[in-house]
Amino acid sequence: MITALDSIKLLAADIASAAAAMKRLLGRAVTAGEESATVRLANMALDLQLSEDGREGLAGLAFAVENVEHAHRICERRALKPGTPTAFAEADATGMREGRHIDLDVAATFGVPVSLVEYAKAPQPARNAEEGAITGLDHVVVRTTHPNRAAALYGARLGLDMRLDRTEPKWGARLMFFRAGDLIIEVVHNLADEPSDTPDKLWGLSWRAANIEATHARLKASAFDISEIRPGRKPGTRVFTVRNNTLGVPTLVIGVG
Repeated sequence: MITALDSIKLLAADIASAAAAMKRLLGRAVTAGEESATVRLANMALDLQLSEDGREGLAGLAFAVENVEHAHRICERRALKPGTPTAFAEADATGMREGRHIDLDVAATFGVPVSLVEYAKAPQPARNAEEGAITGLDHVVVRTTHPNRAAALYGARLGLDMRLDRTEPKWGARLMFFRAGDLIIEVVHNLADEPSDTPDKLWGLSWRAANIEATHARLKASAFDISEIRPGRKPGTRVFTVRNNTLGVPTLVIGVG
């Protein structure tokens, strides 16, 4: 049913300043309007939406599907309570984006807004990028207090391929990785938290850098508060943390080699 993660919705109190911050962070062109902005990377898009209450942060996932009618039938059978397929057509500097989407019931997805999108015509990622630009998303982090419920949602009901289910006491967490296209939906449960019916929460982003030294230098020169480069948890990777100008989203940059 799902072929990839299409986009992530990010709320912003001010679109102009948020677009400028994301352009500096990602090193890529941002197409901005009065109430929304979009930056397209190699494997997904980040959609900035104007917040109605001033709240900022991650606010939704949209997955690509090949056939929205087929996806709608599957979601109905799996008690995800999909809305009616709705057509859309939007144009920006990267081209026309048109197709149909369905929104799943947020209670059925345990607090994380999820949409499924079928494209009739999808725009291509913008090619102009700065030296040391972010190339794409590596993983998006979802925090849960009910790991078995989350495993059933992302694995059985949404049909994503579970690549890892690991409980690591030294990290104080149970980690589950679900593949969506060439990136990962990472579900994290704090072992100190008793399982509960508290809604899940979209939490953080990990971005890919082809040259982590160049990306680190670019962000440091742009006055970002960043950590030093350190070894990542995955063998062969190096990472650094971005501590500011991320619209309140915990942010990591990861490089290989």
